[in-house]
Amino acid sequence: MNNIQQNKEKTVAHSHEKKARLLSVIMLVLISVSAGFVGGWAGSQGDMTGSIGSLSNESKQQIVLNESQLISDIAKQVGPSVVSVNVTSQSRSQSFFSFGELFESQSAGTGFIIREDGIVVTNRHVIPSNTSKVSVTLSDGTELTDVEVIGRTGESDPLDVAFLKINDTKGKDLTVAELGDSSQIQVGEKVVAIGNALGQFQNTVTSGIISGYGRSVVAGSNFEAETLQNLFQTDAAINQGNSGGPLVNIKGHVIGINTAVAGGGAENIGFSIPINDVKGLINSVLERGVVERPFLGVRYVSLTDDIAFNFELDVKRGAFIVPTEDGEASSVLDDSPAAKAGLQEGDVITKIDNEEIDEDNSLVSLVGRKNVGDTITLTIIRDGNEQAIDVTLEAAPTE
Repeated sequence: MNNIQQNKEKTVAHSHEKKARLLSVIMLVLISVSAGFVGGWAGSQGDMTGSIGSLSNESKQQIVLNESQLISDIAKQVGPSVVSVNVTSQSRSQSFFSFGELFESQSAGTGFIIREDGIVVTNRHVIPSNTSKVSVTLSDGTELTDVEVIGRTGESDPLDVAFLKINDTKGKDLTVAELGDSSQIQVGEKVVAIGNALGQFQNTVTSGIISGYGRSVVAGSNFEAETLQNLFQTDAAINQGNSGGPLVNIKGHVIGINTAVAGGGAENIGFSIPINDVKGLINSVLERGVVERPFLGVRYVSLTDDIAFNFELDVKRGAFIVPTEDGEASSVLDDSPAAKAGLQEGDVITKIDNEEIDEDNSLVSLVGRKNVGDTITLTIIRDGNEQAIDVTLEAAPTE
């Protein structure tokens, strides 16, 4: 019995020893994690003398220097692919009785090169429909005047995009911007905007973070307003003249096209078109030399909880093809890909090729990532039942 008792005591002692070691390891891990958290928190709060893990002034200065060097490196990498776009437009003055004399006006924006032979992408509103002459200025100050407009999206299109072609590069080797994957961008990520700020300061560089995504805004004046969808929101300063310039990540890859700035006294709120939403258009220009917008052909509203409640729908997210009243044009456009595939008013499109339509991805955005001629699979809800419908995308009608 004594031996048994001794073995029990040894076992208990060994167990206590293991627990003690385990607790010491756990405490060590907790202390390490806590110290790291306190150090990071203290560093974020600025100069807090005596805080555990607080950074020295030298360390703080090094962090600032490293970030400044990163932004400088990005500017050097991407800057040569960014161009200032100089535009001359013709209009007629108007009076109460008639149109007056023809006059010219000057404006400026930004673009970036996407192919070595001089293909440039910019915003549609940088190249108005009454444009008579376009030139671009390279990052080294060289002005190239033999530039043509390949095409632009329609005025009502939520993608504010246009394309240019530099016909005479004057022997200059053009630098192409590297396109990134905007679907991988997260809120809080560092970004840099490069553009012709205010139409005067070529290749101005500003930095910030992605503040949000999936934004919709109404841009332009009361007379020429346009609705833009599925935009990145950033606090990197975007000014008049930056329009059409690139928004890049810390790798120097273009993840957006700067397009608008919030008005009404708002500060540090700019918007950028995710580059993935434009890749279908880019492919059409690079492969066929024309701007062909993938087109489905439905009028819809993006569902939220409130909208779904108002329409008494069980599904809360998706693109709802709104039923129309007698005498109104159908929400499924005649002879469109949607009509040919059998889509109906009252359908809710919830997915495109298994990608969900939600706050982060609108119907227009997901269609914009495709190419003309692609056959896509729509997941729809009709009369409470889910079904799949294949649709072949066509080029959007030109205005």
